Amino acid sequence: MSPVHPLDEAATARAVIDENGTLVLWNEGARRLLGYAPEEVEGRPAADLLDCADGTTPSEPTGTRWSGTLPLRHRDGRTLPVWLLAHRSGTKGQWLLVTPLHGEDQRAYDDPLIRAVLTQSPCAMAIYDERLRLYGLNEAMAEVIGLPEARVRGLRISEIGDKPESEQLEESLHDVLVSGEGRDVETYMRTGGENRAHAWLARIAPLTDAEGHVRGVCLAAHDVTEQYRARERLQLVNEASVRIGSTLDVTRTAQELADVCVPALADFVSVDLLDPPEHGGEPHAEPPSAPITLRRVAHRSVNPGSPEAVVTLGAVDVYPSASPQADSLIAGRTIVAPDTTTTLEQWLAWDERRWERIAKCGIHTTMSVPIQARGQTLGVAVLTRFRQPGPFTSDDVLLAEEITARAAVCIDNARRFSRERETALALQRSLLPQSLPRTAALEAASRYLPAARAGVGGDWFDLIPLSGMRVAMVVGDVVGHGIQASATMGRLRTAVRTLADIDLAPDELLTHLDDLVVRLSEDAGVEGATGEVGATCLYAVYDPVSRRCTLAAAGHPPPFIVPPDGLPRQIEHPPGPPLGLGGLPFESVELELREGTVLALFTNGLIESRGRESDVGYQLLSRALEQSSHSLEWACHAILQALLPVGGAQDDVALLLARTHGLAPSQVATWDIPAHPALVAPMRKQAVEQLDTWGLSEATFTAELVVSELVTNAIRYGDPPIRLRLIQDAAILICEVSDGSHTAPHLRRAKTFDEGGRGLLLVAQLTQRWGSRHTAEGKTIWAEISLIGED
Repeated sequence: MSPVHPLDEAATARAVIDENGTLVLWNEGARRLLGYAPEEVEGRPAADLLDCADGTTPSEPTGTRWSGTLPLRHRDGRTLPVWLLAHRSGTKGQWLLVTPLHGEDQRAYDDPLIRAVLTQSPCAMAIYDERLRLYGLNEAMAEVIGLPEARVRGLRISEIGDKPESEQLEESLHDVLVSGEGRDVETYMRTGGENRAHAWLARIAPLTDAEGHVRGVCLAAHDVTEQYRARERLQLVNEASVRIGSTLDVTRTAQELADVCVPALADFVSVDLLDPPEHGGEPHAEPPSAPITLRRVAHRSVNPGSPEAVVTLGAVDVYPSASPQADSLIAGRTIVAPDTTTTLEQWLAWDERRWERIAKCGIHTTMSVPIQARGQTLGVAVLTRFRQPGPFTSDDVLLAEEITARAAVCIDNARRFSRERETALALQRSLLPQSLPRTAALEAASRYLPAARAGVGGDWFDLIPLSGMRVAMVVGDVVGHGIQASATMGRLRTAVRTLADIDLAPDELLTHLDDLVVRLSEDAGVEGATGEVGATCLYAVYDPVSRRCTLAAAGHPPPFIVPPDGLPRQIEHPPGPPLGLGGLPFESVELELREGTVLALFTNGLIESRGRESDVGYQLLSRALEQSSHSLEWACHAILQALLPVGGAQDDVALLLARTHGLAPSQVATWDIPAHPALVAPMRKQAVEQLDTWGLSEATFTAELVVSELVTNAIRYGDPPIRLRLIQDAAILICEVSDGSHTAPHLRRAKTFDEGGRGLLLVAQLTQRWGSRHTAEGKTIWAEISLIGED
């Protein structure tokens, strides 16, 4: 039925035949034509209405439209030659058959309505009456429809053209007929049985008589295919600029290129790239030579699963000189192969598997576009068509080259980013600790994750053993990303270890580190301007003997502590200015930690995330620490899983967890010594007795010599108060002598007849390591004696 005039069925004979040749619809016009009622023919084979006396039957129609005259059997036995127009309806496999019926109400051709048609106009024009049936058309419109006027007069536009476009156009005709107001309609449809659609601008105007009554509508059709395709090309280029290069990932960018081109430009697109040089560097500028080895990184098809693909994603294939891929790369230009049976015959004969796939899919044309950027050949994109009937035009070639050029720059940028990222990551990992040292003061676990997209940054962490079994914990973050940030991180980490080795207090260490960052900024500047070098840092020192932790921060997020059998909480301390501002003070805070307390130090990449407030990040971290603080390794895993997005962190993440251990009072012995030389021997004796108590008599000789030398020097050169302290662990014995003088001793080479000057040299030779550190009261000289192998 007509979508506009459902009651006007008698003017057209209409029938619908399904895919099995059975009549499924028979309208009133068909009854008038052949005399059969709908109930007499619906459900019967349509061939029963044919009167083929000579035994010949019409051939099965090909394409989407057919027209011709058939001998049909009337209900009264007569044979009527009937001209029929048939085209596929919206339902798959069904055919719609129509023929106009001309009754007594047919008006003369010289009616004023038909004279309104400008028969000499080059514009395709048609007149439809008040029933929206074709009343007349000019020669230009007859060429567009592909049928003479005599055959289609009396048919509606929905009975002539393809659905649903023709039905939508008929609705517009009806609106103009009812409202009396003209309108312009753009449509994209096939006409005249063409296999390729055109873009049309239909200008519809009402036709009125002398009294002003609307008696019909006039339709003028303008072919605007070129303008339509130009807009499509512009839209596709704009879409490509938005969709291609959304990430700095080579595979993702290549897939975006394929996705943009299908189905707008091709039915199947494959993207194959040359593998980069094994040892890095730039690809060769010269064109490659055949055969060429390419790696499939992306493909896309209008069919699910891309059945046209011969090469799987990630696989490598070799292309000989006769292939379009190799020919276009060697020539450095786009090559279009419209005929697979001749142009590609040599290649397909060499690759039978590809020939079978092309024949099965019906591929009829290919276009190979080199992917080139900055004078380098990166790969090739191959566009093929099998569903779109037309070959690639010169405009298609220009469009494909424009899109591919945009993608090539993005692919080259992604490769350069990948190379820089790999270099920076290698540098970063070489500068970070490969493993954490085992100490009696702490049990520790750590994680470092580079940013997923922004590139490697300057986050770092460290665990530094200090004298007296103390341990320093460090977490820092350099501003920026890339190799420069990693190099700056390495310099700062080295500086922290150097400053920690001389046992500076946390606030004093950060002050020296701030001076270093200021100098680095000055060195990074050009022409008198200061460079942008900045960092944040948190430095903490834990003493297992006193079980106290001293820490200071330079613009760094505060750490968390988890007491044994307690809830996680943030440590409140002065945040301090970031490193690099210069001249601003840093403050230390001292905490007393119970044994088994967990410290969580981290960089802001763990807490901060796009679309999430930092307070939410702190809450997630607190919850993760509460649920998994029993195992530090598992806690690191749980924290990263709870706080980081699925696609990876947006910034570098450094995480350091440490559980404190305290030394039992029985592991430490302390003596206050009056400043008198006669007390050196008694102190040696007490030290030996303490070693016997600890079961370390094998270390007596070395310990006795070290105690004697250090106590003697303190009495002779130092100031009161003087104190001796012995600390023992399973692996080492520490001898410490403190005094009130700030003058540190140093090694010197004694001359042959000198009576002194050899004590510290002997201490250095007999101990594992030795040194001095400044304290609030003066200094402490210490020496470590290894106990491994002594038992």
